[in-house]
Amino acid sequence: MIGGSTPSIMKIPRAPHRWNLTTCQAIAVQTELASAVHETELRRPVRLVAGADMALSPDGEGCIGAVVLWDAEARVVVEQCVAVCELRFPYIPGLLSFREAPVLLAALGKLKHTPDVLMCDGHGLAHPRRFGIACHLGVIIGLPTIGCAKSRLVGEYEEPSSRRGSRSSLTHQGQTVGTVLRTRNKVKPVFVSIGHQIDLDSAERIVLDCAARYKLPEPTRLADRLAAEGKRRLR
Repeated sequence: MIGGSTPSIMKIPRAPHRWNLTTCQAIAVQTELASAVHETELRRPVRLVAGADMALSPDGEGCIGAVVLWDAEARVVVEQCVAVCELRFPYIPGLLSFREAPVLLAALGKLKHTPDVLMCDGHGLAHPRRFGIACHLGVIIGLPTIGCAKSRLVGEYEEPSSRRGSRSSLTHQGQTVGTVLRTRNKVKPVFVSIGHQIDLDSAERIVLDCAARYKLPEPTRLADRLAAEGKRRLR
């Protein structure tokens, strides 16, 4: 238990579509579901942040999804879960959520606590159709979700100053779609965007708070390590 509270088992709703789609069908799903993304001020306190990441299996036929639940107050890992699934969708830039989301949902479904926020190693609104993996997962599970990516997918920006906490706007087609955020002094920034049920200021604050020691925030950094460990065990 955390702070004397009773664990709330994570419940994963059924996705509103199939995963084995054609490219055109997948784009149509993104276009339709993008209207369900809700940008709103995050008013409740955040303590449990789930980080999600995946890795390909050694044979390239499957994938390993990893979720690490991070206690942002105590700065400790509460849970970590791994799932393995067969790949159902090819590698197509802009459609990676159809490749990665099923295994990440399977890993999330193993959590014994419900996160306050989900943080994805990927984009949210900073996507050609405003529907990156953070949006896709957020709309399905109905929780506040953040995209925190290591590289840019779309948009233009000015380089933020070299100090931790400096930031600049990421814009695409005249719209602010995210923030370029420096999490450590003189280290390459990360790209933060809204996934679902959160505002950009809150997303930036949570990412920065969780990136106390490294460039990447602890939830996704540890999820990346857990996925890599799962891949090694499959060899």
